[in-house]
Amino acid sequence: MAVKPWYKVITPREDLREGRPTDASEFAVHLDKVRTGQAPPDYQDPRRFFERTYLTDTLRSFAAEVVARLSGKRVETNAVFNLTTQFGGGKTHALTLIYHLARCGQKAVGWPGVMEIVSQAGISTIPQAATAVFVGTEFDSIAGRGGNDGTPLRRTPWGEIAWQLGGEEAFAVVREHDAKMVAPAGDVIQAFLPKNTPCLILLDELINYTSRSRELKTGLADQMYTFIHSLSEVARSSDSVVLAISVPASELEMTPADIGDYQRLEKLLERVGKAYIMSAKSETAEIIRRRLFEWTALPSDAKDTIAEYADWIRDNRTLVPGWFPVDHAYEAFEATYPFHPMVLSVFERKWQTLPTFQQTRGVLKLMALWVSHLYQKSYRKGVKDPLITLGSAPLDEPLFRAALLKQVGEGRFEGVITTDICGNADSHAQRLDEEAGEPIRSLGLHRAIATTIFFESNGGQPRTVASLPEIRLAVGGPGHDSGNIDTALEALAPPSGSCFFMNKEANDYRFGIKTNLIKTHADRKASIQSDVIRQKAEETIKSVFDQSPSLERVYFPKRSSDIMDRPAVTLVVLPPSMDAQNAETQSCALQCTKCHGGSGRTYKSSLIWAIASNAGPLAETIRDYLAWCEIRDDADTLNLDDAQKRQAREYVETSKRQMKEQVWESYNVLGLYTPEDTIRLENLGRINSSASESITKFITHKLKELDQLTDTVNPNYLVRNWSPISQEWSTRQVRDAFFASPRFPRVSSQEVIKRTIARGVSDGIFGYVGITSLHQHEPFSFNQPMSVLEVEISDDMFIIPRDVAENIVREKEMDTTVARVVIQRPDIPLKSGQKQELRATLYNADDQIISSKSACWKAVGGVITEGGVFEPGPGDNTFEITASCDDATATVKGSISPITETAPIETEPEKIITSLELSGEMPHRQWANFYRRVLSRFSNDGRLTVNVEIEIENPDGISMDKIEDVRVALRELGLNQDFYLKERHSEK
Repeated sequence: MAVKPWYKVITPREDLREGRPTDASEFAVHLDKVRTGQAPPDYQDPRRFFERTYLTDTLRSFAAEVVARLSGKRVETNAVFNLTTQFGGGKTHALTLIYHLARCGQKAVGWPGVMEIVSQAGISTIPQAATAVFVGTEFDSIAGRGGNDGTPLRRTPWGEIAWQLGGEEAFAVVREHDAKMVAPAGDVIQAFLPKNTPCLILLDELINYTSRSRELKTGLADQMYTFIHSLSEVARSSDSVVLAISVPASELEMTPADIGDYQRLEKLLERVGKAYIMSAKSETAEIIRRRLFEWTALPSDAKDTIAEYADWIRDNRTLVPGWFPVDHAYEAFEATYPFHPMVLSVFERKWQTLPTFQQTRGVLKLMALWVSHLYQKSYRKGVKDPLITLGSAPLDEPLFRAALLKQVGEGRFEGVITTDICGNADSHAQRLDEEAGEPIRSLGLHRAIATTIFFESNGGQPRTVASLPEIRLAVGGPGHDSGNIDTALEALAPPSGSCFFMNKEANDYRFGIKTNLIKTHADRKASIQSDVIRQKAEETIKSVFDQSPSLERVYFPKRSSDIMDRPAVTLVVLPPSMDAQNAETQSCALQCTKCHGGSGRTYKSSLIWAIASNAGPLAETIRDYLAWCEIRDDADTLNLDDAQKRQAREYVETSKRQMKEQVWESYNVLGLYTPEDTIRLENLGRINSSASESITKFITHKLKELDQLTDTVNPNYLVRNWSPISQEWSTRQVRDAFFASPRFPRVSSQEVIKRTIARGVSDGIFGYVGITSLHQHEPFSFNQPMSVLEVEISDDMFIIPRDVAENIVREKEMDTTVARVVIQRPDIPLKSGQKQELRATLYNADDQIISSKSACWKAVGGVITEGGVFEPGPGDNTFEITASCDDATATVKGSISPITETAPIETEPEKIITSLELSGEMPHRQWANFYRRVLSRFSNDGRLTVNVEIEIENPDGISMDKIEDVRVALRELGLNQDFYLKERHSEK
């Protein structure tokens, strides 16, 4: 429910609305001016005075007893009254009230509240009395009064009182006493008092008079004491004489002699009179509302605001101070509206013991200035505050600030306010509000909190502080997020805050006139060298990233060769200076991704770049930490007290935690290599240490959320992206594809690839095979359970397509028992020393060739290798060669031509084939078989050179991704320097 702003619910007095708070701030009653008719209308006009006066219980009781005594009642009444409070506590106001009642008598019956006084006094009519007023600040004994205006000269209090009570006739009784400045005795006093007429004598500011009299050495100070003693006794013995004396309850600015007079007078009045403590206490709010607003009763719209705040208090009872009446919150807000209860209660809870604080008059002056300023500001700027809160105090207004500091009694707070709160363009709280985001800026939260702390921490107690619950109660309210209060406090208070005069201990805050450690800290920060900050930054970043070994890490590389080219996901942490704001960061990361020293990098996709979003905050936090360390270490040199030393140690630990936390907040950008041959920056948002047990684990988790890192790859992915080079895809090449090409998923480890291969083999999606030098498939696995431990990543192990694997299975499943062996006949006759390669073909009973087995060779008349190469022995004339497998055997025999020593017969030289060239077109899918069935026969004999000329055409165009994959494959095969890749372009 939307509630109305306070100034649209309750209307300030006209002078406050018009911005004339100076007139309204003159709340000090000049009793002597009321007597002479020179007081402002609020005090001079009796009816107006009563309309603006709230009759507190104490004031009503005092007035009732006075009029009852003036009426002649002696039972339960007193003749002498001693009014005591602090300065500004309402004493003179009380004297003025009974003065008007005594002067007007029964005419006062129609004034507001008078009938309540009459009823409590138990009288039917109010007596009209003769009155005399003596105000010590107004009467001068040297100049006296009268003498040049047709009235006799009066030089003493008793002469002036006698003149006011009875004119020339009464003054004549004490004329000689007045001339000789000697106090009259009781009989003389009785003689000048009016006969058969009630009499009211009011004495105010007596200490001021006796102090000045003492300086003149006239003896009047002692005579005044004697006169009051005698006058008191006369009043006590009379039926309708009342003596009311106002004595201040503070010894501030008194000389030792003044204190002596004060104490002597207090003892006298304790014996002969009744003390009335005029402090309004909880009724101050009602007094202020009647004096500052056009107030009759609580407006209905105000009740909506009160209900909203009461509900908020009950919902947030754990946030407010324990002393606040949570269950009676409505009544508390109702009693102080339009003020927040904390505004007025702070004066009662804390300020009332300040020696210079004027509890009623002083508060009225402050509130008049406060209300006038807020009313003008609210209408001018459209402020919609539902209540007047502590935080709204206009400390930036010099007039208000002067009045406030007069109450505090400490002028040096001027600099505290203008430096830390407001009043200057660069005041800390004010500047923080201007720099803050919403809603802190629009609420002016920093200034409101700082102002609240100032009021709550400047009372008269030995240790006055603003507790966190008090701050939350004073500043918070419906629709406010208490978390914003904590955020603003952190920006204001030590150790990370800006204020120079604010101190913090646990959850208590206070302002003092001595600069805090923040000022010292600010000076130290300016001297910290950038190299020291950089070194500490790198050390801290390493410690944070080293908390978990979930990823390989490389810190602050200066060149591409500092980053190993390995098939493993590697987190490359850039220095904070190379942040995301730096234009060169991405280009530098891209260059290091593509290069490793002077050559190209193979495993480009394995690199993940950890980049700071902004280098500034981390550097500033580290600067804070280093400055606090210096202060802690130099505590004795800086003359820190024990509390400050303890704070310095605490701030070191706090800033150390903040420094590590800032690493989390700063390194929230990742750089990832893309298929477009770029580095894409991925911002992870605001992160902190509560997000995960380590930052590397958080990065790993976030990459998986973004589908940029995976722990699983479906085996069908390999089928869809099979290597175009060969049907036999080595496991090493499979692994390298994942860590090299950004087109492939980025896997967390090689184990992911092994699991994918094992699953693909187990599910019959492809086969796993090793090819021996005899072209046997060992080992071979397909469509049968396979463990990850069985998968080997190497150039000698391959995965093969399903159809190829199925052919091998079929071949392995046929009858492989050898039924007969056929040997290729050798050239006969053989010559001694001539080698001959023989081949044996194995057949099963169905006359099917068996390629999975090989024959075992034996020879007589020479030697034969395991592969079937026979060489006749010297001196042998015949040979016999046997090939056997299983139970089948085949034998060939022949003769060997002897070597003769006869003269050689010139014959045509025997021609042998020393070179073989093959050329022609071949389907690309037959390449692997071509290599196995043809080229492998020559791999161990002589020199085998393969020249490849391949032409690839595609009318729709060949993508750059495929061309880059070819280059990668050539580099992986070590052929990038020997192959010439020519691109032919045409317009589409």
